[in-house]
Amino acid sequence: MTDYLKLLDSDLRFREGLNACMNCGICTAICPAAAIFDYDPRKICLIMQKRDNALTEQLLASDTIWFCGQCLGCRTRCPRNNTVGYIIQSLRRVSLETGLYLRSDQGRKQIDLARNIGGNLMKKGYCVDMDLVVPEMHPEQGPVWEWVYENRQAVCNRCGGNYHGSGPGAQRTIDPQSMSELQAILRTTGGEAFINKLSKGE
Repeated sequence: MTDYLKLLDSDLRFREGLNACMNCGICTAICPAAAIFDYDPRKICLIMQKRDNALTEQLLASDTIWFCGQCLGCRTRCPRNNTVGYIIQSLRRVSLETGLYLRSDQGRKQIDLARNIGGNLMKKGYCVDMDLVVPEMHPEQGPVWEWVYENRQAVCNRCGGNYHGSGPGAQRTIDPQSMSELQAILRTTGGEAFINKLSKGE
């Protein structure tokens, strides 16, 4: 069995995120995600303090670690200086690297994120590109976004953007040299390989 705790311990975010939870529940009380989902940051701290590899594997393969919105409100309120958001960041990394994310519905959503956001970043230099947020794929955006999408050039330029233009401004075309540098950074840091791996659902 993979030593998940060893992988987590190698992550500075995990080491800084978990100090000494006293089970007070403040993190859960102030957590916006806990008010909406079946999500309890306090329980994550308790599981991680047990140092049980089997329980850690269950957590890594669950939907639970994908509910956190990364607001880091837990960091500002914890009387013991724990940061559940950092613990979650580390758990997500290990889940993605080991493939355990594929066992959960929420985890599998990372495949689409890698394909869309990661793909956009590598191809266009943007995480979110107005041309690619197609209303049919994002009905949650509602009729306002449909109108914005249909009028995106005028809207972008009216708001100080530079839709498909050269030079500064949001939604500009990234110049070839900058794109080449960005792609080199992603290649050198392993970001490109990681995005490609997730895009294939591996």
